[in-house]
Amino acid sequence: MGGLLSQMLAERGLAKAIVLLTPASPAGIMALRMSVIKSFWSVMTKWGFWKKPMLQTFDEAVYSMMHLLPPGEQKSSYEKFVYESGRAAFEIGFWLFDSRKASKVDESKVTCPVLVIAGKEDRITPASVVEKVAEKYKPVSTYRAFEHHAHWVVGEPGWQDVAAYVEEWLRQNVK
Repeated sequence: MGGLLSQMLAERGLAKAIVLLTPASPAGIMALRMSVIKSFWSVMTKWGFWKKPMLQTFDEAVYSMMHLLPPGEQKSSYEKFVYESGRAAFEIGFWLFDSRKASKVDESKVTCPVLVIAGKEDRITPASVVEKVAEKYKPVSTYRAFEHHAHWVVGEPGWQDVAAYVEEWLRQNVK
């Protein structure tokens, strides 16, 4: 969700540049795919999930975000998970039904450089969805999808390649 918050801050003119690592999509981009539904199955099948904190099961977290981590790292990472807002998840995933339009971002107001990073094996924010986020900011965006990466791009094996790319992009785009 941090990537969506960054988009909102950029819309308000509060950023020199933003780097979106496997970001949640703003209103207007349909992000629900079968892999996303499977990622939140235990949450979405409970009526009123949008009214209370939510936490994926360990199996859902591994399936959706951590499947490229070694098993020991999956367990230790999951143990650090905290509950997230069911309301925020609803506002992002079911934006069509959100009368407050909480996840809406006016792309015409995002004028700073935007780097959008996807993991080609990401199941919770699939690369096809992340690419649509980049297209939303087309005049100022750079899109890059990394092979052999999923959602946990800065913690997975090979994270150094992602970090080096981001560092070089920042060097070239932030004065």
